[in-house]
Amino acid sequence: MYGNLKAELEAELSGLRSSGLYKDERVLATSQGALVRVSGGKPLINLCANNYLGLAADPSVREAAARALEEWGHGMASVRFICGTQEPHKRLEREIADFVGAEDAILFSSCFDANGGVFEALLGEDCAVITDSLNHASIIDGIRLCKAERLIYKHADMRDVEETDGETGKGAKGLERCLKEARGKRRVLVATDGVFSMDGDIAKLEEICSLAERYGALVMVDDSHATGFLGKRGRGTAEFRGVEGRVDILTTTFGKALGGASGGCVAARGEIVEYLRQKARPYLFSNSLAPSIVGGTLRALEILRSSTSLRDRLEANTRRFREGMSKAGLDLRPGEHPICPVMLYDEGLAQRMASELLDEGIYVIAFSFPVVPRGKARIRVQLSAAHSEAQIDQALESFAKIGRRLGAAR
Repeated sequence: MYGNLKAELEAELSGLRSSGLYKDERVLATSQGALVRVSGGKPLINLCANNYLGLAADPSVREAAARALEEWGHGMASVRFICGTQEPHKRLEREIADFVGAEDAILFSSCFDANGGVFEALLGEDCAVITDSLNHASIIDGIRLCKAERLIYKHADMRDVEETDGETGKGAKGLERCLKEARGKRRVLVATDGVFSMDGDIAKLEEICSLAERYGALVMVDDSHATGFLGKRGRGTAEFRGVEGRVDILTTTFGKALGGASGGCVAARGEIVEYLRQKARPYLFSNSLAPSIVGGTLRALEILRSSTSLRDRLEANTRRFREGMSKAGLDLRPGEHPICPVMLYDEGLAQRMASELLDEGIYVIAFSFPVVPRGKARIRVQLSAAHSEAQIDQALESFAKIGRRLGAAR
């Protein structure tokens, strides 16, 4: 039987390679940082990691993780409700809830699992979930696990409309139209990314919360690309949009700005968290978060509480890069977020530019269909507080030179 499957898989993999959609893994020979080295290669300026605050290799975070490893062991070998809860787990739940302004929090092995645990637990057949069309795959997969009616609204469209989407040719609804259609359901939940990872768009939470309140719906935000640095104190999208206290459920990761390891959480109203402890399957049936990750994440939160210097530096680095790219005549999606998509539109052009930038010592990745829509190929640059001004300027010089050579610069 495997002979047939082997041949089918080989044909499909060959098709991915020939179409330019095969994803190669570059193996790093260094720790994560502003500079990395690929095995057998030279040092590269790293512009494609989620290491927004540069804490992935921070000495004090590493020391805190090592201390936790020595004191609390390598792993729990258990789920939380059996014998997998240690004092640091409870401390991290309190600290992250307080940091994002929630009543309580519950840890998961990843934010993917956190999103996977929310919908099935809270929503039944007599409920509805309303989701932005560009939400992360973990929200999409989490929604698939529940039996609630699913309504999808056109990305960031708040209107009471239903029209034909110009790109897909399919019907597209605004959020208010979806909320009207969901009236009468026992529970209605609006789910959105706080920041959309491919575009750097920041959700219109002030409008989403106002509409949800008008129609009696709950609001859930995945803030993975915002926690730690968006907003004046780095509390995330709710702080940035001025809606603190109005988001009912927030999910986020410890694998990006908060140290870059892994793990995630749901931070929410107290009763919601308590209920998820009883019903969320990824929580009930997955091993507890490793003590070293807990220790390192606690140290990262301590750093962010003591000063906003890292998020301030990240903001300055983002502004420097965005202004420099604009002067170079490259098409950068507008915004304020350190996710800076360089729009190239053509898949082959995006791949060539990423390859030539690598030769120049700039580590970036090209994204094309199906990760982004056809005709929307891009290079997604992500800035970090760890980048120096000199490194940013070197990257700008390389982008400008290669952009002119390939005809991508205006």
